[in-house]
Amino acid sequence: MFAKLIAWWAALSPAEVTWLAVGLAGQALFSARWLIQWFVTEKSRRSTMPDTFWYLSLLGGLLVFAYGLHRLDPVIILGQFGVIVYARNLVFIRKEKQMATSAAPAAASLGS
Repeated sequence: MFAKLIAWWAALSPAEVTWLAVGLAGQALFSARWLIQWFVTEKSRRSTMPDTFWYLSLLGGLLVFAYGLHRLDPVIILGQFGVIVYARNLVFIRKEKQMATSAAPAAASLGS
């Protein structure tokens, strides 16, 4: 098995190595989101979903999606449609922060 892996690796073109790096980077980012979520939850001592979770989900998902398109692998491609959910969550987070920012000066002026 090790010999097959070495033969496979040796047969890769520079372009294929680049695409493999894209896919692995995407998978690493996608996996790292759980480590970040775990760390933040442990630090706050309550279940927490940090914004970083959604950014890592989106970026990792897009890289894995690009890799799947390159490979023309329908399993990988279809498995990454979660990027729509990740992007939508980031839109909600941005809107919530904008509303909080615009509400803070209004609340401060009412207290004056």
